[in-house]
Amino acid sequence: MELFIKEQEIRQFNEGKNFHSHLKLGAHRVKMNRIWGVHFALWAPNAISVRVVGDFNSWQGREHEMVAEEGIWCLFVPYLEEGELYKYEILTAGGEKFLKADPYAFYSELRPQTASVVYSLEGYPWGDDLWMGKRDKACLKDKPLLIYEVSLASWKRTAAGDFYTYRELARELIPYVLEMGFTHLELMPLMEHPFDGSWGYQITGYYSPTSRFGSPHDLMYFVDSCHQAGLGVILDWVPGHFCKDAHGLGRFDGERLFEGEEHLEWGTYEFNFAKPQVWSFLISNAVFWLEQFHFDGLRVDGVTSMLYLDFGKDGTPWQVNIHGGRENLDAIAFLKTLNETIASLCPEVLMIAEESSPWPAVTKSSAVGGLGFDYKWNMGWMNDTLKYFETDFEKRREKHPLLTFSLYYAFAESFILPLSHDEVVHGKRSLIEKMPGDYWQKFAGLKTLYSYQLWHPGKKLLFMGAEFAQFIEWRFYEGLEWFLLDYQAHSDFHNFVKQANLLYRQERCLWQNDESWEGFQWLDVHNHQQSVLAFLRRDKKGQFVICLLNLTPTYYPEYRVGVPASGKYMEIFNTDQLEFGGSGQLNMDVLEPEGIAYHGQDFSLKIKLPPLAGVLIKPLIE
Repeated sequence: MELFIKEQEIRQFNEGKNFHSHLKLGAHRVKMNRIWGVHFALWAPNAISVRVVGDFNSWQGREHEMVAEEGIWCLFVPYLEEGELYKYEILTAGGEKFLKADPYAFYSELRPQTASVVYSLEGYPWGDDLWMGKRDKACLKDKPLLIYEVSLASWKRTAAGDFYTYRELARELIPYVLEMGFTHLELMPLMEHPFDGSWGYQITGYYSPTSRFGSPHDLMYFVDSCHQAGLGVILDWVPGHFCKDAHGLGRFDGERLFEGEEHLEWGTYEFNFAKPQVWSFLISNAVFWLEQFHFDGLRVDGVTSMLYLDFGKDGTPWQVNIHGGRENLDAIAFLKTLNETIASLCPEVLMIAEESSPWPAVTKSSAVGGLGFDYKWNMGWMNDTLKYFETDFEKRREKHPLLTFSLYYAFAESFILPLSHDEVVHGKRSLIEKMPGDYWQKFAGLKTLYSYQLWHPGKKLLFMGAEFAQFIEWRFYEGLEWFLLDYQAHSDFHNFVKQANLLYRQERCLWQNDESWEGFQWLDVHNHQQSVLAFLRRDKKGQFVICLLNLTPTYYPEYRVGVPASGKYMEIFNTDQLEFGGSGQLNMDVLEPEGIAYHGQDFSLKIKLPPLAGVLIKPLIE
């Protein structure tokens, strides 16, 4: 008899080496023995029996018993069509009977319903060949990477409060992101999940794009449209833990099949990385999103929780590893294999770690002992920076090292500087509300924060809503407060972010040497009394810009800054411009340095340094 899944593929799956397992497990409409139908395959090694149930058999599986082969249950149902609803009825060794959704389903019933849907991913007419052919992550190191982080469920809602579809979002979101100057979108998890309040981070359907916004082909249309418009798309991916919902992966066949321990902090199950089949399931899933949906990268959520055995245990007992340490050796091996596999199969995509500990060599090759990621979120920079900017102006001189410490380790890894969704929820306040001072000072302070992020070494990420200074925290259950753009202060700030982004992309000095001291030089790192930072950014040809940040409301009509060369200079950006809602203290004239040594330089300029402002100065090339 013809077999859809081969013995070798089953063996590789059980060895943790089948990284395209989604091509054979799950529900696939195929032709077998000259008859079209659907082949079902399921990993459930501890089950006593498994049946396929659905609308096609009135949810009675007596006639659709599956047959097991080395833990993989299989059944071909002839004449079954695409669009059929189904689940697996699993009889456990303990006499329990479960109805489970398909872990490999490509499509799911709209919540709150939980059935899987027979769906073929084939047939979408991709039009992004030009984009796909030009992807080169090595070149991206010396290019601007400016990411707009988005929750598709709450970026914007319809007038009735409903979700926009993937296709509607393609028409609404893509032009907006391009106009604002971002290079990439980062989408919070789109895998099927039961709870809106989980934001997509507690998943039940790892291979199923959520039906909240449409079909898998609709999601392909969204990504395709991004690429044709010149916009990259990164997807949040959650391999560390999964949802406890009854129809999901938990106790799938009556035993702890996918899960290890309970994650007490998040109310989820951790994946058991000691099981090779879990490797096949998860690494195949990463490959699936990159190959089938053309995503340009994965931001891997919760890496820290995977690396440490005692993460989130909060005093509860935990088992040390074989060396007596707290490192999760199985998860570490998994992450290295994951990144090696993606580098081999999808070499032009980005693997980004959300990792908050001092773990070394996260973005170094596994060949030299690293984890193999391309970038790591710089959570230390984010925490220190936000602590500083939340500090009252008169106390900032005491907190000055919070802004300068990041340069001690800025080039130890390949970093992304995030101002992410996690910092504007759960009572942490929005970015604008974190700023001290009066109404004007809050906006001015936020402009200096964003300037510091853009001019500091590292790639950038900004969460939606921050670009027009939304005052309330992010609410997952409603759209952003777009009406704020009708108010001058918010409209001016929105314009500032757009212009700051565009300038960042134009100025090679701000991104071409992001990972080396060759691209950065302190001019004044110690001016805590005035709370002013001054530094240089250089490109690979030695051209430079001078960056100044005044972090208090004090205006300095004559501020001296050292410069490395004579010649003429000009101000190319000032956050205090009137069009940005500033006070208009600009350096309009050509600036000529004096032969007065300052800040360790042979020459110096005397400039206006506005209150709570960032200023960029550049030599004039004659």
